[in-house]
Amino acid sequence: MSRKIKVKKIINKIAGITLNILLIFVSLLIIIGIYYLFQIKILNNPYANIFGYTFFEVATGSMADTIEIGDVVVVKITKDIQENDIIVYQEEENFITHRLIKINENGEWITKGDANNTEDSPIQETQVLGKVIQIIPKLGVWRRAILSPQVCILAITLIILLGVALRITNSTEEKNE
Repeated sequence: MSRKIKVKKIINKIAGITLNILLIFVSLLIIIGIYYLFQIKILNNPYANIFGYTFFEVATGSMADTIEIGDVVVVKITKDIQENDIIVYQEEENFITHRLIKINENGEWITKGDANNTEDSPIQETQVLGKVIQIIPKLGVWRRAILSPQVCILAITLIILLGVALRITNSTEEKNE
């Protein structure tokens, strides 16, 4: 077997492995997305609980310099919260991401956005969803761009075409040997 054929086989093998990893990753994202939509749209939950975690895209600049508009926060659903933690709590229909400043003796929780000049109205522990454990910068912007119908159709078409091209290349090489 010539060196050129060996290199082609190695490249095809690497491309095949890469394509399989990409397909698994995309499949996992689709499954998580379907599960998320099921909880939100079908069960009418105000948020999706994915193994004790959820996530929100930040819509305001009240936590600027720490969390910016368009960032996504990963929230651990818990009541184990300390002063100075960034928390997510529900106020009417909205979820607010602010820092816990203090817990009063009467059980009121005082929060404040890092970029705000004043404290928020006191909340109760029952309003608290959990604490922010991770901030993913600008993921919301990327999510909107990537999940646009045009990009999704293009990505799926590209993955299918790559798979077909690899299969054709492999079958052609097998016939030539």
